[in-house]
Amino acid sequence: MITVPVYDMILLPGVRFYLKKEVYDQWGLEKLELGETALFLLQKEPKELKTCTAQDFYPVGFLAELVEIDAEGMAQMKVCGRSEVSDIRNEDGIFSATVTNCPEILDISEAEEKDKFERIRNAYLQFVQNYQWGLWARNMILRWNSLEEMICVSAGYLNLPWPEKYAIMAESSMQKRNELIERAILGFIEEGKVAQEAQDAQQESQEQIYREAAIRKQLSILQRQLDELHPESSSEIQVFEERLASSGMNETARREAEKVLNRMKQEGKDGHEYGMLYDYLDFVTKLSWTKAEAKKIDLDQAAGVLDKGHYGIARVKERILQQIAVMALRKKQSGSILLFVGAPGTGKTSIGQSIAAALGREYVRISLGGIRDEAEIRGHRRTYVGAMPGRIMEGMKRCGTSNPVLVLDEVDKLTRDYGGDPASALLEVLDPEQNSTFTDHYMNVPYDLSDVLFVCTANTVDTIPEPLLNRMEVISFPGYTALEKMQIAKKYLLPRVMEETGIRPRNLKVTDEALRRVIEEYTAESGVRGLKKQIGVLCRAAAVKLVRGEQKSIKIGAKRLPEYLGTQRRHHDRRLEEAGPGVATGLAWTSAGGEILFIESRLIPGDGKVIITGQLGEVMKESAQIAVSLVKSMYPREAVTLKEHDLHLHVPAGAVPKDGPSAGITLVTALVSLLTGKSVSAELAMTGEISLRGSVLPIGGLPEKLMAAQRAGIKKVLIPFENTVDLREVAGEVKEALEIIPVKSVKDVLGEAFGKGSFKEHRD
Repeated sequence: MITVPVYDMILLPGVRFYLKKEVYDQWGLEKLELGETALFLLQKEPKELKTCTAQDFYPVGFLAELVEIDAEGMAQMKVCGRSEVSDIRNEDGIFSATVTNCPEILDISEAEEKDKFERIRNAYLQFVQNYQWGLWARNMILRWNSLEEMICVSAGYLNLPWPEKYAIMAESSMQKRNELIERAILGFIEEGKVAQEAQDAQQESQEQIYREAAIRKQLSILQRQLDELHPESSSEIQVFEERLASSGMNETARREAEKVLNRMKQEGKDGHEYGMLYDYLDFVTKLSWTKAEAKKIDLDQAAGVLDKGHYGIARVKERILQQIAVMALRKKQSGSILLFVGAPGTGKTSIGQSIAAALGREYVRISLGGIRDEAEIRGHRRTYVGAMPGRIMEGMKRCGTSNPVLVLDEVDKLTRDYGGDPASALLEVLDPEQNSTFTDHYMNVPYDLSDVLFVCTANTVDTIPEPLLNRMEVISFPGYTALEKMQIAKKYLLPRVMEETGIRPRNLKVTDEALRRVIEEYTAESGVRGLKKQIGVLCRAAAVKLVRGEQKSIKIGAKRLPEYLGTQRRHHDRRLEEAGPGVATGLAWTSAGGEILFIESRLIPGDGKVIITGQLGEVMKESAQIAVSLVKSMYPREAVTLKEHDLHLHVPAGAVPKDGPSAGITLVTALVSLLTGKSVSAELAMTGEISLRGSVLPIGGLPEKLMAAQRAGIKKVLIPFENTVDLREVAGEVKEALEIIPVKSVKDVLGEAFGKGSFKEHRD
């Protein structure tokens, strides 16, 4: 039997189809006599026939008889039935197979089949009447006599995959096959309807665009005529139109700007809202709306920039380089919002400039100190008289790019009042999940802040709201040691101030000893801001002498400092030469750095009252009460004295407010010294919070406190055991100068202060 392989062609019993002469000749169908049959195999995938095997064909094929050959050689075939094929053989592209008849299951009545056929054909006829080729299609549809003929003729137009077409042919049940045919044809009709609707909608949209273009053209002609009457306002409108065209705004912002521009045209130069509309357009069109191209980051160069601008603070610079490295890998802004915390003058703000230089970006600084109105962050709504954008968007306009390094200075000094909470407004600005659509009230359109590298600074985290603090990574800026201040003064401050005052290096020399004396006797803070001011005084005084011609070259040594700076300005507390009973030395943190703190106690005749002086805050007063209760429980015999006397606790420098829990162990030590009559070594200082259980709890500001101890001449310092990890932040020269002992409990503290076993002795 002649065997013909076919692909993607639906053949069903009773349906006639045609074969072109070249196909007819290729497979030797010319050998067939009228009424003889040929086997049609169904390929699974289009493939070179010479390489096909039995696995490349579906198991169901079709027998078709030759009905007629027309004058042009085209053969008309009629499908006789379905067959199961097996033992398919391929001999150099000539196929043969074993055929088994595959009977039809007649499980649908003739009337039901006819009814379904009529319903689907009517749907077809209704569908094609909407097309230009519908008349031709209608004539063809009317000639169809069955669902099988309908699906076979339509097969080339149906958007059905080949496996689904085969599933129709392989189905033996007439009812199920008709359901598959119905689903395929009705699906095709629905797809056609959807496509037509889309085409109609597109055509309508195009017509709308053409209509708008025609209207705009007419408006343009009318606008030119108006411009001729009012030439003074036409140039401004033209400028804004050009800016809008090249701004790269998002669609929402563009619509808002165009609406405002149209209002501006209607208002005219003399309109009372013209100025407000002009200011708005001037602002939004000067913003950078397009994403700035990320520059290549050289990590070594960035490290060099940071080292050149800042001495010391190695851990801070290491963390910044980590952030830059992540940005280099991801090719975009990523990572935490950095919050630099430290005393004034430690370089928190200026390092933002170095980060911008390292990244090759613009630098913007926004001071938040004293802001109490939410509108300062989010802007004012344009309905208010004198409305202005918020400071964030004002800074973005000022820098002219979408990816600056933006330093938010003094976030710890935000306040709140009836005008709202500015710290809450900052949450959206600093949250990477929200700031890509930050909406300033003045602009009233979203702006993408996700490419901005935000850097925040603060002197302390105590006043920063917790939700805002959670969005930032705190990086502590420790105070500078005397040695670091010396290097900073020589390498950075003195050359910079001399350049600012116009003094050449050959005209002024300040000796190292003079700089050391300035650091020790004329400055008090952990940073170097005050040091720069004093160096400025020296340079300005020298400038007067140089301009008057009194000297051509000036050398300032330590002995001449009073001549330029006056008498010594700063007097840091030094350790006591000799401490009597009832006195202990503590360590305190202030906004200007660390200081030592003397706790003095004295028994006076009375009836057991506790008197606390020295302008102590509530937290420190509570520490004093805890210390008194703890000492009474640990030394019950000696504590009897407290019932017969008043206890006076005093912290000197009463004009200076003091607060915080870190004086707890110092208070305990001073009280034990008073009750036992034993003196505490003047070379010993301590810091740590206490609990009623006698545990020593961790404190903050350890680097600054240890520097204060070193400066005051302290030799041994007791710190909470849990603060041991903070010693990594302490300068090496400070750790070398001090014996630092971690303690876990008050017993450990008393053992170091009065000797091992001292608590047991008094307990007995």
